[in-house]
Amino acid sequence: MQPATARSEPEFSLEAIRALLGEDWPAVNTLIRTSLASDVVLVNQVAVHITGGGGKRLRPLIVLLGARACGYRGREHIQAAAIVEFIHTATLLHDDVVDQSALRRGQETANELFGNQASVLVGDFLYSRAFQMMVQLGRMPVMEIMADATNTIAEGEVLQLLNVHDPDTTEERYRQVIYRKTARLFEAGSEIAAVLGGLDPAARASVAAYGRHLGTAFQLVDDALDYAADRDELGKNLGDDLAEGKPTLPLIHAMQQGTPAQRELIREAIEHGGRDQLRAIQQAIESTGALEYTLSLAQSEATLAESALGAIPDSEFKDALAALAGFAVRRRF
Repeated sequence: MQPATARSEPEFSLEAIRALLGEDWPAVNTLIRTSLASDVVLVNQVAVHITGGGGKRLRPLIVLLGARACGYRGREHIQAAAIVEFIHTATLLHDDVVDQSALRRGQETANELFGNQASVLVGDFLYSRAFQMMVQLGRMPVMEIMADATNTIAEGEVLQLLNVHDPDTTEERYRQVIYRKTARLFEAGSEIAAVLGGLDPAARASVAAYGRHLGTAFQLVDDALDYAADRDELGKNLGDDLAEGKPTLPLIHAMQQGTPAQRELIREAIEHGGRDQLRAIQQAIESTGALEYTLSLAQSEATLAESALGAIPDSEFKDALAALAGFAVRRRF
């Protein structure tokens, strides 16, 4: 394994990273659109709504960049990237139903527009379409990675459900949820890239670790943003996690470090949900340094992600992957 380089982090924007991929980026977006086609009109309507609603598409971006960084020169990474995006999109449809969310990426959720039944069923359609595409790809290691990942994601959904309205959720239980729900799919996309590139087992494990740490950093920042971001920039209502009774890390840390009154305030908010005490809880989070704590862990994860790239040769694609780790922790508050 090559040691991680000490070069300064390249200055890449998301637009520059996508441009670096040349035809790969428009090709995966075209494949996503064409693969959504169905004879059932409602399937098309819901699928187009959620895939056309913006989003950075970081997961397929990681597959494309990772494959090129690992030396792959074929075209199968286009299909693999679309598969990962379909799995992610299916989880969003199901998540919004479970969470009763009305807003995502600044627009109404599919369940708000089309109803819960349609959202769940189209989520199932996307899952099954992803597995059809895996069969077409015909690579057993890819199917194994994605089958394991989707199973882990489902377990993460159940674990999160158990944590909802539970103020005694520990940081360890929280970390298990964000690994299963978020980081696991980042990890899977990175590992697929390594498989396509033909890396040896040790290098493959390191590239997978890049995705795992990046996904963890991304979710930690996302949970911090729920208490500090601008609503329009966040793309959802501020305090959504609180309204749903989700004990994310800013709340867990604030309860551990706060005064008895602050602990009781947060405990009641988690137990009952709602935004009635949002401002007071934001003040408790600020006074206990909970945001700084959450962001420091995110930065540590991003650093680990970048270090894991030492397993692959230097290239502009590797530089872009390192830049994504930086991007994950620099999203605007």
